[in-house]
Amino acid sequence: MARARFAAGIGALAALLWAVAGHGLVNYDTLHTLAWGRDLAHGELPDYDVPLAPTPHPLATLAALLATPITQLESGGVDGELAANLTLALAFVALALLGWVTYRLGATWFHPAVGILAAVLLLTRRPVLDFGARAYVDLPYLVLVLGAALVESRRPKAGRDVLLLLGAAGLIRPEAWLFAAAYLVWTRDLRLLPYAAIGPVGWALYDLLITGNPLHSLTDTQDNAEALERVTGLSNVPGTVPRRLGEILREPVLLGAAGGGVLALLWLRERVKVAVATGVLAMLAFCVLAGAGLPILGRYLLLPATILTLFAAAGVLGWLALPPDDPRRRPWQAFGALVAVALLAFAPAQVDRLSDLRRALERQSAIQGDLRALVRDDRVPCAITVPNRRPIPLLALWLDRPPQAIATAQEAAPATGAYLAPATSKVASDYILDPRDRDRTVAPPPPGFRETDRNASWRLLTRSCG
Repeated sequence: MARARFAAGIGALAALLWAVAGHGLVNYDTLHTLAWGRDLAHGELPDYDVPLAPTPHPLATLAALLATPITQLESGGVDGELAANLTLALAFVALALLGWVTYRLGATWFHPAVGILAAVLLLTRRPVLDFGARAYVDLPYLVLVLGAALVESRRPKAGRDVLLLLGAAGLIRPEAWLFAAAYLVWTRDLRLLPYAAIGPVGWALYDLLITGNPLHSLTDTQDNAEALERVTGLSNVPGTVPRRLGEILREPVLLGAAGGGVLALLWLRERVKVAVATGVLAMLAFCVLAGAGLPILGRYLLLPATILTLFAAAGVLGWLALPPDDPRRRPWQAFGALVAVALLAFAPAQVDRLSDLRRALERQSAIQGDLRALVRDDRVPCAITVPNRRPIPLLALWLDRPPQAIATAQEAAPATGAYLAPATSKVASDYILDPRDRDRTVAPPPPGFRETDRNASWRLLTRSCG
């Protein structure tokens, strides 16, 4: 009965979050993962040599492999729309689980009221909801690492259970490897070494089996970061991290985190030692990856942002963890009132940010729907070229083709086939152009191509296609 209530609660929260977001769109990286899982389900090795292919995440690819039979068509192909919709549903479940584990940590470290406030604050941050609505693998990673912190907080030196969660997280993001190593050193129990090695060894074996190179994910990600001119390196961490954390959390939460962290360390130090260790290791892991030449992206800071959110909620209500007659409650309550006022004052701006996100998702969903309408029912049976790489994995899923079978005009202008072009510059800006891309040009239709269909968002041009 308890499990049924838990499942119902997570489902209801996931539905609420979906209603707040209004729409969902599977991001470029996860779409590639779905295509790779489909390849494995068909007994084929994924091709990671597609230009600017994202980093493969072994556990995410395995999940895509296991989900493929659910989306199988009678013809033997895969229903790409169903695969994307299933992924979105699971993404909002992951977002709901993130809210749940945040609540549990706040309740364990401080008080249930702190957990509730922390979960509300976290799930109403625009970047967090955005990453969830776009099905980034960072959300399941967060749930697993925070789940490990919860297990350790409730059962100190839980050992294997903590490392199993960190091992699964380490097959999604490599930062979890540092958590597992640090935990192994702290427990001083070498019997746990096989569990601590799940992440790095499992990832290396995966890369070795697929590509023949156990370091493929590292070297390929470094190459992509260089090709895309992403910000990397330890020297850029001090100037980038505070700004990115501020973009995620905003000023009142940062204020609450600063004060709440100090008050908790002064008066509840034993309760928050796992929280502090998690936050420090998260930042250390971020610095290690930056130093290794991996890109400095805002979503890589979601874990320290979550810890800061918990301390912010503690800044408001952490005094509830003190005895009722404790004189230290009074100054903590005064600081909590200050942060609460700041949160309320900034609430309208936060509502506007969520409204902006909802409109952006609605706009991009409409553009994607128009793209689907134009390529439905095998209306493009020949070779396809697109302006840049952004639509490639989605078209590969929809048309049940390998991503490498779809070309981009940035590489070379096609001589024949079908060419999908955005109908307006606004469509290009809203859907296929990324502000971080080095090349933000949209090539004009190749000479000799004739428009055969169009709608509000896209044009279909063909030459010798049929």
